[in-house]
Amino acid sequence: MLIVYEVVLSEGGNADGLLSREVLEETKAQIMTIEQARAVGLSHGEPHAQGLEVRLIAVSPHEARYVQSRLESSHGVQSFRAHEVP
Repeated sequence: MLIVYEVVLSEGGNADGLLSREVLEETKAQIMTIEQARAVGLSHGEPHAQGLEVRLIAVSPHEARYVQSRLESSHGVQSFRAHEVP
């Protein structure tokens, strides 16, 4: 099972700054565009109604809480929601 966070970036937000390199290495999280996620079989995520950038972050359930805490404290994130993927 995976947890996939659907993340809407703030206006002017930078997807490269969502998670630090250290967090990515420690958690093995993968950040993808909607198109990249669909290419690997994930069906979550839709383009944002106001045209804001959306990224999907796939992570193991064990690391999900840590990644969520990083998203909650990020100024580049407008909103996010989690999806469980079997």
